[in-house]
Amino acid sequence: MTSYAEFHHRSLHDRDAFWAEQARLVDWHKPFTQVCDHSRPPFARWFVGGTTNLCHNAVDRHVPTRGGQNALIFVSTETDQERVYSFAELHAEVQRMAAILRELGVKKGDRVLVYMPMIPEAAFAMLACVRIGALHSVVFGGFASVSLASRIDDAEPLVVVSADAGSRGGKVVPYKPLLDEAIQLSKHKPKKVLMVDRGLAPFARTAGRDEDFAPLREKHLAAQVPCEWVEATHPSYTLYTSGTTGKPKGVQRDTGGYAVALAASMKHIFLGQPGETYFSTSDIGWVVGHSYIVYGPLIAGMATIMYEGLPIRPDAAIWWSLVEKYKVTSMFSAPTAVRVLKKQDPAALKKHDVSSLRALFLAGEPLDEPTAKWIADALGRPIIDNYWQTETGWPILTICNGVEKLPSKFGSPGKPVYGYDVRLIDENTGQELTGASQKGVVAIEGPLPPGCMQTVWRDDERFVKTYWSSIPGRQIYSTFDWGIRDDDGYLFILGRTDDVINVAGHRLGTREIEESISSHPNVAEVAVVGVADPLKGQVAMAFAVLKDPGQADTPEKALKLEGAIMKVVDEQLGAVARPSRVRFVTVLPKTRSGKLLRRAIQAVCEGRDPGDLTTIEDPGALQQVKDLVGAR
Repeated sequence: MTSYAEFHHRSLHDRDAFWAEQARLVDWHKPFTQVCDHSRPPFARWFVGGTTNLCHNAVDRHVPTRGGQNALIFVSTETDQERVYSFAELHAEVQRMAAILRELGVKKGDRVLVYMPMIPEAAFAMLACVRIGALHSVVFGGFASVSLASRIDDAEPLVVVSADAGSRGGKVVPYKPLLDEAIQLSKHKPKKVLMVDRGLAPFARTAGRDEDFAPLREKHLAAQVPCEWVEATHPSYTLYTSGTTGKPKGVQRDTGGYAVALAASMKHIFLGQPGETYFSTSDIGWVVGHSYIVYGPLIAGMATIMYEGLPIRPDAAIWWSLVEKYKVTSMFSAPTAVRVLKKQDPAALKKHDVSSLRALFLAGEPLDEPTAKWIADALGRPIIDNYWQTETGWPILTICNGVEKLPSKFGSPGKPVYGYDVRLIDENTGQELTGASQKGVVAIEGPLPPGCMQTVWRDDERFVKTYWSSIPGRQIYSTFDWGIRDDDGYLFILGRTDDVINVAGHRLGTREIEESISSHPNVAEVAVVGVADPLKGQVAMAFAVLKDPGQADTPEKALKLEGAIMKVVDEQLGAVARPSRVRFVTVLPKTRSGKLLRRAIQAVCEGRDPGDLTTIEDPGALQQVKDLVGAR
């Protein structure tokens, strides 16, 4: 085993040989002739000349040796269903779905929009698309009609695959009315809509357009649809980044580079072995669901758990019961989910045997130190933070224990991952910051490694302008996140560059203030936003969820607790970082994927329209903020 420092250095300085080695982790129909074509920066083409297929690597190649082993484990605590598909059964189901798509007219290069809940048919649809060389574009199930329409217009799908409804917290969410309205609003009209009827909600059918999945599946029970061998550079899918304004931004992913990146990450980062079980608690509507529910684990020959439901229903031990039942070795979740569990009975974490678990990986938002410590102590398993983006498709920063066991540091996602030439850049001068404790923009020198976005779908100019042109004097990829590096080379993410608060000339990351407030023993969760102030330019405003709301259930108690929290910030960061107010709420406004809606909170605090709230989990959460701000 080499040291990680050597491994990372080789990935940058002997790039082609390094990635040619990683490419052996997947099957190639035709070998590539060039590892990386970076002749037209910032665009990079990986494994040029090679042909392969994502579905072959995820499913077909495992059938001869592990056909009877678990591949897809579907668990729904919403409908009380549990179904397990072996690799051989998954292979058959994907071919049936591929035959249906072919019958509906889908060919190589066509787009299929997937608007689905977390059910097996969603995974079948994704795998069937890449099997026949079509591009899938997954939109989070239950997304509002206007947002869905904009994605239909951008992707121009030939077919939409959907279902009658999803369910969340026992509440049925009908999809078909939202889809019908979206198609009505969109300029582009899909030729066909393929409907999976779960029996959760009645729905109207449009004659000549809507097709039922069940009879078509029966028709194609014995379907044999071979994999379409595509160029490594052939797009596999587009995925729209959350929080976009105006025209949606479709992240376009390739095929060969993505397969190699995921295969390597399963080995070096996520510690996965063939025949084991992987559990990601995300949704297929997000990038984590693409990379680490559907493709990554299956490429590695692992079983993957697809979970429909909440982490606290029927009780707060549900996830750990699945870890015990299916001997999960690697689990991937989000800090938000851990904070939800933090509010539950701690005994839930001790009810089940989780000794099979090598590590719990967390990503999606900054992992604050108190939350990391709490789950590490409560679970008794290693907690590994990782930082990445929809655009990259796999981690940028983490600890690669599959290469060399290195200590994790609470509050830091870790070190740059192999293949990523990560720099900290001064946003004003474009100069690199090499010293410890210097705050800069986290940026990546090109080429981006395999698996990262190729471009913005149908908009190369936007790709260059958005990601490669924001730092003066140089063409370098900006993550739009602030970071600092410590003496050991670990990076700490301080929040978005556009989430930075400028208080009387002092630049403060929201993350720094949130972390400080979180260290107060009664704070379960907190969001900090910068609010316009006529005197200081901006002031910090904090909204906190308490572990014991009783400590702030009168104005006098609330004022006393607010003062105590401000004192903590004073002591840890100095008076300049002290929020102007700390308000207490029962829940924070978040998207259904668990991201804090800081922009919406900030807009409400400044008396502005909060904008598109189609992804909000609980509209009442933002109303609480409005009521508190209005009461000032």
